[in-house]
Amino acid sequence: MSNLSQIFASMVFNDSVMKERLPKDTYKAIKKCMEEGSSISLNDANVIANAMKDWAIEKGVTHFTHWFQPMTGITAEKHDSFIERCEDQIIMEFSGKELIKGEPDASSFPSGGLRDTFEARGYTSWDPTSYVFIKDNTLCIPSVFCAYTEEALDKKTPLLRSMEAINKQALRVLKLFGNNDVTRVFTNAGPEQEYFLIDKDLYDKRRDLIYCGRTLFGAMPPKGQDLDDHYFGTIKPRVLKYMQDLDKELWKLGIPAKSEHNEVAPAQHELAPIFTTVNIATDQNQLTMEIMKKLATYHNLVCLLHEKPFEGINGSGKHNNWSISTNTGVNLLSPGENPQENAQFLLFLMAIIKAVDTHQDLLRISVASAGNDHRLGANEAPPAIISIFLGTELTEILEAIENGYSYSKKPNMKLDIGVDSLPPFTKDTTDRNRTSPFAFTGNKFEFRMVGSTFSIASPNIFLNTIVADSLCEFADILENSDDFKNDLNKLIKETIKKHKRILFNGNNYSNEWILEAKRRGLLNLKTTPEAISYLNNDKNIKLFTKHNVFSEVELQSRYEILLEKYCKTVNIESLTMIDMVKKDIIPSVNAYVNELLEIVVRKKSLLGNINYKTEEYLLNKISDIIYLTYEKVEDLEVLINDLDKHTDLLDKSNLYKDIIIPTMNNLRALVDTLEGIVARKYWPYPSYGDLLFSI
Repeated sequence: MSNLSQIFASMVFNDSVMKERLPKDTYKAIKKCMEEGSSISLNDANVIANAMKDWAIEKGVTHFTHWFQPMTGITAEKHDSFIERCEDQIIMEFSGKELIKGEPDASSFPSGGLRDTFEARGYTSWDPTSYVFIKDNTLCIPSVFCAYTEEALDKKTPLLRSMEAINKQALRVLKLFGNNDVTRVFTNAGPEQEYFLIDKDLYDKRRDLIYCGRTLFGAMPPKGQDLDDHYFGTIKPRVLKYMQDLDKELWKLGIPAKSEHNEVAPAQHELAPIFTTVNIATDQNQLTMEIMKKLATYHNLVCLLHEKPFEGINGSGKHNNWSISTNTGVNLLSPGENPQENAQFLLFLMAIIKAVDTHQDLLRISVASAGNDHRLGANEAPPAIISIFLGTELTEILEAIENGYSYSKKPNMKLDIGVDSLPPFTKDTTDRNRTSPFAFTGNKFEFRMVGSTFSIASPNIFLNTIVADSLCEFADILENSDDFKNDLNKLIKETIKKHKRILFNGNNYSNEWILEAKRRGLLNLKTTPEAISYLNNDKNIKLFTKHNVFSEVELQSRYEILLEKYCKTVNIESLTMIDMVKKDIIPSVNAYVNELLEIVVRKKSLLGNINYKTEEYLLNKISDIIYLTYEKVEDLEVLINDLDKHTDLLDKSNLYKDIIIPTMNNLRALVDTLEGIVARKYWPYPSYGDLLFSI
């Protein structure tokens, strides 16, 4: 790693490469596009494409692809070679037209009714705001994906639209404060990625992990995360080697992997990058997840990104750290030394508070999935209730503004733990709250509800849009003000009074908070179907169409895609449970029953009066449970077949939630009880103890 400066971004056609390889005018054009959102001419695109091709060929690349992010939640690519026929020879060519536009088949991607199966044409288009890179010896061109009828079929297009929306409205507000030198406002993200590593040989023996990404059965081992000894503990050699190789591969792609450590649950870990603009952060996180899974196989490991791969221990999230900054390098969420006097910061803070309170439903929807439903609300993740943590100092400042009295800033406090030899340092003005869904952490907000498998596009689309709407409303008021200072103070004060219900600095895990949140009128959308039912209501349609982030039909398509994915996920899990019970668990349990019967027979016939009550007790207990297990399997099959009759997706998703999942839970309880009784050599799958402690 001594050559880190040479390794970092060596596979990225980034600013330094463009500056070296492009003519000055072309370089200025692409930089203007990236920084100001201007378009690229076909002539410039031809020059850029040729430079990209030459650079890629020097690194052994023969193919290119438009790398895009459809509504599957993962990435997609179609590879084309650079070769072109020239009479009897083959030459390597790459044109601006090929760079700008691709045409993958759009018929088989989720579209939520935007496209019929027989309508195949779709387009990918180069996103010049995100750097081109080399992966698997292929030149990857970050792209958007749209239908022939122009609707967005991906996550990237609405993300870029939302960035335009918040840029437009934030510039209006900044000009009111005299910031005429600011020409662009960006949102930034730094997603902290949690994941599990398990042995691949054990993974291959678990069909639930293979098909569903999580264990559908599994009794808790004697030791789980009880002792908290894994959290920030010494990283095991095999895992450390994986992390070191992962860092190297990510650094090659210009992904600034910064921190890594053991998480709370055994076999769980975390990786955190340095902040960057939200569209690039989204691309990089998608790449990170792909490389994490791919690289694990080289170490005979499997990387699990499911939100809840193991029952009874912590699941995995992806903390989306979000901030707003200007092209002049100013973080608009930095309070400064005296936040009570920083009116610009306070107005942006009010915009966020108003946005989160007004659009609780959208933030909950942005993290809704069947997998995340298992995680949210347990003592490992925030509950489904949206609230904001501001910390003591900011909360006291807002209370002072609301009630019309002056705030006296507290002096900086030195940390004193009674050891004279330790160098002194200043404490932060407030503690952190790890239970909060949306916490202010000094100069950014940490949205902690995002699931580990998620693309961060959706949470950031929704965050950008709702904050843009608040800023728009504020700008409309203040641009027409005859007394800016007085009206600004009045607006801040009124916003605090109207939206302070969303502020909560206490323990979000407590039952008292659930009751208090209900008293305040906050939403508690515990499951995905409950949350998604809000997506296409009039308020949200008006919001997204107003800011040109989604058209009404695009929003309706997302509604259908999310519900359909929920139904399909639960359906796959239920069918997998049935398959595992019928083909593995019942035969294995019966084999153990046969051994017990043989022991009883031998004891009776050979040893006369010897006691065989233990075997009889086990036989009776196992027989009762195995009967109930098979009965529950048959119930599950009938219920699944009945669901095929339902065509309304919301009704169907509610039936999966209310009927199928409870039946699955009951079946799991029976099987997990059997695992605790049946001899280890007969149980068909690696246990939780094997999976969590084998590395």
